[in-house]
Amino acid sequence: MKKQIKLSLLALAGSALLASAVQANNFKETDDAIHYRQSAFGLIAHNFGDMGAMLKGKKPFDAEVFAMRAQNVAALSKLPAEGFVAGSDKGHTDALAKIWSDKADFDAKMSAFQDNAAKLAVAAQSSDQNAIKQAFMNTGKSCKGCHDVYKKD
Repeated sequence: MKKQIKLSLLALAGSALLASAVQANNFKETDDAIHYRQSAFGLIAHNFGDMGAMLKGKKPFDAEVFAMRAQNVAALSKLPAEGFVAGSDKGHTDALAKIWSDKADFDAKMSAFQDNAAKLAVAAQSSDQNAIKQAFMNTGKSCKGCHDVYKKD
């Protein structure tokens, strides 16, 4: 099982690195970009929610699963940026047009989320519960900081 998890993480990390390195706009329609970023955010939310449930005691804390989830969030955090193409504020999305009018700030917030997610993945490898909780909270704050400004309620 450990080997399968490690291989899955390796494949996920490799694809995330490739996607973030290329950052090409491979979307024929803005709806494709919207779907892409919403899918990535959905996977992030699933993994982050599972970690939150462990930290809140809603499910047993499993250090191995938590670390895997943290690695997933770190890798997945690099994906959504590609889906924020011009014009993709229209359609079935909660993204505000402000993303494109204040792109530098949006990009900085996205970068902060990616940095915090990477730090969470590192903290999750330790047995320091305080460091894990703090890294989790920092990652959550960076999500909320972007949502508060750039996402419809």
